[in-house]
Amino acid sequence: MVYLFLADGFEDMEAVVPFDLMKRAGIAVKTVGTGKKTIKSAHGLYVTADIEENEVDFKKAEAFVFPGGWPGAKNLKDSETVNNAITFALHNNIIIGAICASPGYVLCGTGALKDKKYTCFPGFEVPEGEYTANSLETDGKLITANGPQSAKDFALALVKAINGNISGLEAFEE
Repeated sequence: MVYLFLADGFEDMEAVVPFDLMKRAGIAVKTVGTGKKTIKSAHGLYVTADIEENEVDFKKAEAFVFPGGWPGAKNLKDSETVNNAITFALHNNIIIGAICASPGYVLCGTGALKDKKYTCFPGFEVPEGEYTANSLETDGKLITANGPQSAKDFALALVKAINGNISGLEAFEE
């Protein structure tokens, strides 16, 4: 199961594109409402999450995905469940995907960036790990991207990491 966390202020494309491509690839994905079940995006899109934070079953997780956006990233960082998910992922070799502000903001101080290459939206880089400024970065179980313009590549990297390939999604590659 992939848990895609949503918090008020999330960047629309950074959540919807990965959700869409993972579902097309046959991956089980649940959106998780952070703080409540109906979440408002940075651009006014209301999404009713599949589950609330207290329903996340960490033991079934294949990946935890964190879209960026503002104040979405701040709202994710403020969630105890999000922080527990990151810690659980690190101790259990589970994929962490973060895009835009989330790599540098949500993952900051959790240990997820330690000794890792990562990227994020310019201005959110932190002195943990090695910031590359690339549009997409994969380092072991950590997949990061720099913003909405990279949402498709981020999604394809998640699919490849989970399924081992992007079979059936080749039309989405450039």
